[in-house]
Amino acid sequence: MNRFNKTEKSWMFYDWGNSAYSIIITTAIFPIFYKNSATNAGISGPDSTAYLGYTISIATFILAMMGPILGTIADYQENKKKFFKFFMLLGVTSTALLAFIPNDQWLFLLILYTFAVLGSSGSNVFYDAFLVDVTTDERIDRISARGFSLGYIGSTIPFFISIAIITLAQNELIPLSVSLASQIAFLITAAWWGIFSLPILKNVHQLHYIKRDPNPVLNSFKRLGQTVKEIRKYRALFLFLLAYFFYIDGVGTIISMSTAYGTDLGISSTNLLIVLFVTQVVAAPFAILYGRLADKFSGKRMLYVGIIVYIFVCIYAFFMETTLDFWILAMLVATSQGGIQALSRSYFAKLVPKEKANEFFGFYNIFGKFASIMGPLLVGVTAQLTGSSSHGVFSLVILFIIGLLILIRVPEPKKTVIEASPFQTNKPPHGLS
Repeated sequence: MNRFNKTEKSWMFYDWGNSAYSIIITTAIFPIFYKNSATNAGISGPDSTAYLGYTISIATFILAMMGPILGTIADYQENKKKFFKFFMLLGVTSTALLAFIPNDQWLFLLILYTFAVLGSSGSNVFYDAFLVDVTTDERIDRISARGFSLGYIGSTIPFFISIAIITLAQNELIPLSVSLASQIAFLITAAWWGIFSLPILKNVHQLHYIKRDPNPVLNSFKRLGQTVKEIRKYRALFLFLLAYFFYIDGVGTIISMSTAYGTDLGISSTNLLIVLFVTQVVAAPFAILYGRLADKFSGKRMLYVGIIVYIFVCIYAFFMETTLDFWILAMLVATSQGGIQALSRSYFAKLVPKEKANEFFGFYNIFGKFASIMGPLLVGVTAQLTGSSSHGVFSLVILFIIGLLILIRVPEPKKTVIEASPFQTNKPPHGLS
């Protein structure tokens, strides 16, 4: 990483820390812990999967409604880091507290999980917006992709430690129950996330901003309203957000509900954890590869590749029956999961007015989060109506196709001219620290 400066490295390492939450809480150990808790309480598999989907939908709806206005306020000088720090601490604290909820209290688990989702997703809004402050447009695809790659690599360390503790507990090699071992994993996640948040707090600063004024909240609403009125003038941004809304729905749903889906198919907890661990390892080099190929072929073309891979994933998932099928599916997801997210983030960052990055990433967030409401809700309702999650997963194909068709119409960033809003204040350019 010698070719990256201190600011870029510090920004990347937040992915290293926060991604432990993504794999352990969002995807792997917490869903299994929750599913076991719900089963002990007499809740059926499809119903508990549905309740998890509804919880994700509620949390993402709350953040989606808050995102644009918080982002607009955060565009003022020194506000971005304050908002980032608040949500990061909310996420870390909520994750740690999950360890203290008894394993038979499934409803309390979901309530606290809601706050953890808000903390993680909220901090990521401002983390993503910091991308315009840490690097240049020429380096942005590679920096974004490297962040995702480091996230995959870094998350494997606490994940491996957690799997080891749980496995030892399952085989009675240590005097811990599997439930307690899982709760220890939640504490490990919170500690890992918190420690590796320190570099970004210390070394990354808001370089692009709007200068403070006497009425920041009132003027934030005015600027937000002005942007909403003029959003169609930002043609590339508008079209990209529409495309993103559809295809990221499928990506987020597969990430957040894959473990619960695998459990419903009868795949053992041990196999699920091993598959997810290997997925993280495989995903790291592919995220870097996406970044490098984007330099050569353009980020937009690589987004096409990622969407097409996910279309095949959804079709394959419909016919999935065995553990081997789940392995194949997971490896396919690993090839594109990090790449499609990283390049979506950097592609959007190239389009936004940098001094209004938080406001526009607020819209990026609201489109992504409203999409995240639709996907889990669709899977949840379908699971309850049909008794099987497979039909819901297959239905995500249409979202990827719509997203692909809209993305084709998005102009390349270098051809995009962003018109200035009357509320926009240009700040002199700064060099990277």
